[in-house]
Parts: sequence; structure tokens; C-alpha cells
Amino acid sequence: MSAVWPVLCCFVAYFLAYRFYSKFLAEKIYGLNDAVLTPAHTLRNDDDYLPTNRYVLFGHHFASITGLSPMLGPAIAVIWGWAPAMIWVVLGAVSIGCVHDFSALVISIRAKGQSIGKVAEGVVGKRAKALFLAIIFFGVSLAMGVFTLVIASLFSTKYGSAVLPCGGLMIVAAIIGFLFHRRGFALGPMTIVGFLIQILLVWAGAEFPIHWANPTGWKWVLLSYAFLASVLPVWSLLQPRDFLNSLLLYLGLILCFAGFFIAAPEFAAPVFNPNPEGAPPFYPFVFITIACGAASGFHSLVSSGTTAKQLNRETDARFVGYGGMLGESLLGLLAVLATTAGMSSLGARSASQVWAQDHYHGWQAASGLGAKMSRFIDGSAWFIENLGIPLALAQGFIAVVVVSFALTTLDSATRLLRYNVEEIGASVGLPQLGNRYVASFLAVLAIAFFAFYEINGRPAGQSLWRIFGTVNQLLAGLALMVATLYLMKRGRNPWFTGLPMVFMLVTTIVAMFLNLKSFTNGFTFASTENQPLEIPLIVVAILLVFLTIWLIGEACPLFLKTVRSKETQESLQVFSEDD
Repeated sequence: MSAVWPVLCCFVAYFLAYRFYSKFLAEKIYGLNDAVLTPAHTLRNDDDYLPTNRYVLFGHHFASITGLSPMLGPAIAVIWGWAPAMIWVVLGAVSIGCVHDFSALVISIRAKGQSIGKVAEGVVGKRAKALFLAIIFFGVSLAMGVFTLVIASLFSTKYGSAVLPCGGLMIVAAIIGFLFHRRGFALGPMTIVGFLIQILLVWAGAEFPIHWANPTGWKWVLLSYAFLASVLPVWSLLQPRDFLNSLLLYLGLILCFAGFFIAAPEFAAPVFNPNPEGAPPFYPFVFITIACGAASGFHSLVSSGTTAKQLNRETDARFVGYGGMLGESLLGLLAVLATTAGMSSLGARSASQVWAQDHYHGWQAASGLGAKMSRFIDGSAWFIENLGIPLALAQGFIAVVVVSFALTTLDSATRLLRYNVEEIGASVGLPQLGNRYVASFLAVLAIAFFAFYEINGRPAGQSLWRIFGTVNQLLAGLALMVATLYLMKRGRNPWFTGLPMVFMLVTTIVAMFLNLKSFTNGFTFASTENQPLEIPLIVVAILLVFLTIWLIGEACPLFLKTVRSKETQESLQVFSEDD
């Protein structure tokens, strides 16, 4: 089947969702008002709180939420067929993911730029905040530990061509940030110059790759960079780097989709494959495997962490929050296409044979992170090759895009983890943790644990990655729960966040119990030759189930109380009218 027509339908869905649905949410549900000053103005300190041009902020937000996951998740989930992956990436994003990101951003700017965990205290209660902060700390530390592992592996093995462009971009971004914020240079000309330098750096990286086969050394370099990005003022590195980096991704998306429409390939994957060999059940795991790209709890941390502190006007939240998630969904859609329709690049055999026999013959083959990242790069590069660009150069360009976006997520997430540590310190009465250097050091230390510490001969991050998807989607459900309670308490229609909340929480809880069943060999807690028990994995899984049930239990009475309060108000109004 030709992939062109389904993709055109996806583009129409994106347009309609942003044009009408996001406008409805902004005006009718949240009532955005530019007369209200945002925290970027009321709490401005030019370190974390800084009013920012909405296009620059969009670039920062887009780059921060777009790491490896929107490419990896769909690249694995297409084992169930291209249709469910595409539907969840597109419809899941416009109805759940975009609503989640936008809601977290709006609620945060109306709570002085506080994180979603801190906002939970005012909406749900102090215990809920503590549980939120604990889940956030674990989830972000784990994810960034794995990102550190993956980037170090890419740098030290196949993609040395990405080292020079990524390192050079940091220097260019720091110079542009200084010139714009401290010398008053115009943004437009600097953007053009910075973008042209990026393209030159991509070419230079391909011509002069840096091969340093030392994954441990790269880990320390990455962690040092993450610490630096966390403590520096947001305008000096994080913001300009993310903005310039986003330009690279815009170009990549344009080239890839242009090449895709020129090639007009057919899908190599089946439409729907409900029972792949060795794979977990289609439901709920297709919705867990594809997180970023459709709906991701990590995004609520970015929305309510760095982005909310830089939003210039309330109405910018629609463009940045809802629009930013649409951009990531577009990248997820590209991942679906690159790993299905992009198989036409692989040689003499038919694309469907290559897909079924070489790459997706079973779950073990499909779920390899490194292999699927290479498939995304190769498939996307083949799309670009159809524009007349040499394949090797196209592969180098896509590799730079992939690695640089993983880096932007790493630096932004370290800053978010710093905020998390500061909030934990305030909650437990340790003001020393409010120091940005102390909090950043502890954040980097937590990330380093998952990158270096080994469980049964494997880094802790790799061992625990199997439950990251459920942690991420749990955060999404909990953020939507906070948004729903926020709307209910203010007499606003809660259905547009409430229904997504129910779906995300139910799906995640089902996945948690199925994971726990798998980890414990059918709840027998007995090792077998093919499935040895991994005690740390079991302990963390049980703890997450416990925390989830506890947090939902904290929220249920509030939902009932709010509903009863509304019913009482309506009955009193009717009684008054009858009287």
C-alpha cells in the first residue's frame, strides 16, 4: 500500500487540531488572557525567569521534549503494524499529548512557574506532592542515565561525525546568547549566521570525524556538560542552543518529508500484526512503547519547568505547548515511515521480505535500541537521498540531528532535575539543596548512577529501562489528573483532560501489573533458565505500583468532594429559583 495517502490524512489532522481544537482549549477551557503578567515578568531574574520571544521559546521547548524517544518508540512499535503506530502517534498526540503539554504549561504559569510536582501540592495535597517528586526524580534520573549511555555509545562507535557539529554548536550558541542578551544584536541576522555555521559544521563533521573509542570518557564529558548547562543562566547556553538546534530539526523534517513524497514508497510492514513472536500484548504495550511522539509525562516537566519560566504572554502557551507537541508527533510519524516505507533502500530483496526477515522477525530483534536507531537513520537518509543528496552525507546529517537532540534533552532534563532536588529540599527542610550548584551536583550524581552502576553485569539504566515506559506514561496520567482537578475546582469543563487521564492511568496500571507478572515469572518469584529473577527490577516495579495506587487514592476523595460540591451548588441554585 502506498504510504502517501495516509500521511496526507495525518497532515490534515494536524492542521485541524491546531487550528480549531487548540483554539477552543485556549479560549473556552483555560481562558488565556494577555492582560495577566506571566512569571517570566513578575519573577524575572534573568537566570531561570526570563521573558522570551515565542519563536525562540518554541525552539527551546521543542528541542527539550524531543530526544531519542520519539524516534525509538515508533521504530519498535511498528512490529504491531504501521497502522496502530501511525494512529496512536497522530490521534494520540492531538487528543492527549498536546492537551497534556499545553495544560501543564498553563497551570504552571498560573502557579508562579512552579513544577507540576509542586502544583500537585496545591491541587491534591502535600503527600501527593511528595509522591510526585519521588516519581519524577526516579524517572528523569533513569531516562537521562540511559541517554548518557546511548550518546556515549554513538560517539565512540559509528557516529564520530556528530561530535564536531554538536560541540561546535555549543560554542556558537553561547556566543549568540551573549550577543543577543548582553549586546543587543538583532535576532534575525544572528539566526541566519548561526544556522549557516551549523550546516558548515555538519559538513566538517562528515569530513573530519572524531573517533575516540572510550564510552566511559564520553560519559564523563556528557555529565560535565549537563552540570554546566544546569547552573549557567538560561540565556547563556540552554536557550540559544535549543533554538539553533531546533532549526536543524526543521530542516531535517522538511528534507525527509520532501524526499518521502518524491519517492512515494509503499509500506513494507503489515497494516496490523496483533501477535508478533515474543512480543508483549498489543494492549497496553503499543501505548507504552510509543510514549514521546504521542503522549509523554516527561513533557509536563519541561512545560512546567523551564518553559513556564520563560513564557512572555499567556496566549503564547497555545503556540509553544500545543504546537511543540505537534512538532514532536511529526517526528514520531517520520520514525514510523522510516522504519516501514524506508525499507526500500535495503537492496535487491523486496522491502517486505527485508522488514519481516531481517529486522522485525520477533520481539528480540525489534526491541534492540541501537539497531532501531540505525534503522531510523538509514530510512530517513534514504528519503533525503531522493532529493539528489549523497546517501553518506544524508546519513551523517540525520545522525547529527539524532545525537544533538538527545543532548538537548540531557541538558534540559538535568536542569529540571535540579529544580526537583530544590523542591525536595524545601519540602524536607534542607535549604542547602536550594543552592543551584549543590542541587545540580546531586542531579548529575543521580544520572551518573544509572549510567555507571551495574546490575548483573549491565548498567543500571539498561536493566531498569524496561519499566521507564510505564513511569513516563504514569507521569502523563498524573499530570492530566492535576489538570482535571484544577479545572473542576474552577468550574471549567474537565472532560477534555479527564477522559485522557482515565485512558492513560488505566493503560499504565495494566502495563505495570503485566510487567510485574513478567519480571516475577507469573508471580511465582522463581528463577528459570530462560528468565532469571532481577531483584532490583522487581523491587522498583512493586514500589511504582504502590506509589501509583497511593497517589490515585489521594486524588479520589478530592474528585468526589468537588463533584458533590458542584451538585450542592446546583441544587441550592434550583431551590432558590423555585422559592
